[in-house]
Amino acid sequence: MLYGDSDKYEAFAEPAPILEATHAAIKDLFRRRFSESGVSWREFVFGESYKAVTENDIKAIDRMLIDSGYRYRGSATISVKERPDAYQGMAGIAETSDEFTFSHPEAVLDEADQDGRQRCGQGDNVVKHSQNAIGYARYYRSVEDVMNALSNGVPDETIAIIDDSGGTLTAPILEKFKAVICAGGTVRSHLGILTREYSVPCVMAAKIDGIYNGDKVEVGVSGEAKTAEAYASGIEMSVPIWKLTK
Repeated sequence: MLYGDSDKYEAFAEPAPILEATHAAIKDLFRRRFSESGVSWREFVFGESYKAVTENDIKAIDRMLIDSGYRYRGSATISVKERPDAYQGMAGIAETSDEFTFSHPEAVLDEADQDGRQRCGQGDNVVKHSQNAIGYARYYRSVEDVMNALSNGVPDETIAIIDDSGGTLTAPILEKFKAVICAGGTVRSHLGILTREYSVPCVMAAKIDGIYNGDKVEVGVSGEAKTAEAYASGIEMSVPIWKLTK
């Protein structure tokens, strides 16, 4: 590691190496800027600190870490595509949305029942709705996917499957979705907040397998919304996701 520092919370989590290195590098930068300022700690905190670190400083730290071999863990395909040198590889990155499917090892799977209802995973429900959402799966993993939807429209009854928990990629078309299945984040992520405001049913941190573009799916959003207490206590509180084969 490039820098070392103590962390009173280190017993509670194991951060990604690049996160720990970034924090240590920024702390080191502030220490140096404080030492160079010649003012008291109080004067530095309430005055000099606001201009102590510039955009170029952060870019320099980012570049140094990448050049040293550190890599970010991408949670969204678009991040890996835009900065392939800065992110760890991601499965399926070269596949088109028509070819791609998430294959999460912890997806709860079941054989199709007599009505053709086949469980293909689960996710954390953002808001409890009066009934489940049923529609047709469509992946939105790239700018091209979203631009196509803006030009040609979002197909009726679309249940969007995405990996951008920040919601930035799909924000222009979000209100057009019947529901959203997001492979990252939590119910408190920005996407969770946006879907709640738009009254679009949504599950976050979804673990699914075997769902492709065009598959008819059902999302169990009539189940209970996952609570902060459940996250804090590690309680499993997910709702099921099915593929409808009949």
